[in-house]
Amino acid sequence: MEAINTPFTEYAPVYSNNELYFTSSRSNARIYEATGTPFTDLYKAETNGANVDVNTIKALPGFINESNINEGCVTFTPDGKTMIFAKGNSGKRKGTPDVDLYLSRYRNGQWAEPTPININQPDAWESTPAMSPDGRTLYFSSNRKGGQGGLDIYSAQMDGRGRFGKVKNLGPDINTAGDESFPYVSENGKLYFSSDGHPGYGMLDIFEVNRANGKTVIQNLGQPVNSPADDFGLFLFKPDRGFFTSNRDGGKGDDDIYTFINEDPNLRVVNYFLQGITYMVRKDSTKEILPNTKVSLLDPQGDVMQDFVTGNDGKFLFRVYENENYELLGETDGFITKRQNYTTIGKSVALESLKELVTNITLDTILVLDRKERNKIFVLENIYFGYDSADIRKDAAIELDKLVTLLNDNSDLKIEMGSHTDSIASEAYNIQLSQRRAESTVNYLIKKGIDPTRLVAKGYGESKPIARNTNPDGTDNPAGRQRNRRTEFKILEIGALKPKTGEDDDEKFFRNELKKNDNN
Repeated sequence: MEAINTPFTEYAPVYSNNELYFTSSRSNARIYEATGTPFTDLYKAETNGANVDVNTIKALPGFINESNINEGCVTFTPDGKTMIFAKGNSGKRKGTPDVDLYLSRYRNGQWAEPTPININQPDAWESTPAMSPDGRTLYFSSNRKGGQGGLDIYSAQMDGRGRFGKVKNLGPDINTAGDESFPYVSENGKLYFSSDGHPGYGMLDIFEVNRANGKTVIQNLGQPVNSPADDFGLFLFKPDRGFFTSNRDGGKGDDDIYTFINEDPNLRVVNYFLQGITYMVRKDSTKEILPNTKVSLLDPQGDVMQDFVTGNDGKFLFRVYENENYELLGETDGFITKRQNYTTIGKSVALESLKELVTNITLDTILVLDRKERNKIFVLENIYFGYDSADIRKDAAIELDKLVTLLNDNSDLKIEMGSHTDSIASEAYNIQLSQRRAESTVNYLIKKGIDPTRLVAKGYGESKPIARNTNPDGTDNPAGRQRNRRTEFKILEIGALKPKTGEDDDEKFFRNELKKNDNN
């Protein structure tokens, strides 16, 4: 990009609201002693895609750019009103020892004084920030302890107040013993980054992260994007065109900004979204929208991928990917925490059938939560026993494992495991049999780690059938008998265990989101 580049360094291009932001050392007379080159500052220029108006190039205000400090690598929330950038060391012994991330908000027509964000670590290097398209996840590179080696890429979740939590290393599929930096997430949710640890053409190369059947696949973008030199800092201002940085031969000097167009005639971008509504059940069994519910999207390993807090409309929205299995986790005060499976397998569209460059596919679901109420009874589906048996069948074990999860998610519940029989044999025998069955289920839960003080076993015998044991003509009804040989759980107490002594990050996030919804 001839209009942008100089003999000095220009790197990390970012496009926001028809302006191109970048980092450069072009106008700084002070020298960074560690490299012998001028300090870097943040600049911006008006642009239409890659057509930059050179007359509008200017540095950001002085309270952001300091003359004896390196500033570099900026990112913005989708609305362009929150800026996060790296602000770094002076190169002097008494200067800032490492690079940290700073946040500034655009208010009353100007940027506010930047402040360091709460995930910076002393004596660690945090840099190259990038916000996700939904504005809720920050990606950055860091050499903090506990990584794979060198610089690693991390993610952090941002709440409505601009604070960050749930810092997570992206793991060994992405991070190596080398350096990984300059993450970027495109509009279709695809992660790009630069690395010298994955196989490439030499120095830093740009890679993309693809998801295939729930697995992470790292792919080098290849030539001509990558070269034997350093190639990094990708940004797409459209799905088929964008910017990146390189110090390859043929530039104006040092790092230069390049633009490109992807001319693949088969390029098609499909964005998959899962939208849903949270409901509660009224006493008349009809559904009512349940607002202020925290809904989380979990991967098959149980790790949280995204969080969402519903508003008064009960709606939530997640980006999902084709041919994957997920779990939805819903929780709000006064209701039983609910887990629900969802799959996108078999729901993808054929790329060859699409004519547009970008296609958005929205999938629908609902999540129904039950109130926490004393004496409320829940029938456990598929917890059946063989005739005259108290043994836990394999199919019953699968369902009881779900109950284990429910009890772990709702640690304040004390429940009664109630067992019922059909009408074969005497009433006294059936009471005894059902008690053995109830105790069998309780013992199973205890073996799975549930506190015995939270469980009560109760056998009801044949006293509370939910189906006919015999047909109206007096003949046997095997299907009805099997339904009657059932297990239920009933809520006996709420708040049975000691309350937590502290508030974890999830609880803080949830409380803050509820306050934000109330204010809205």
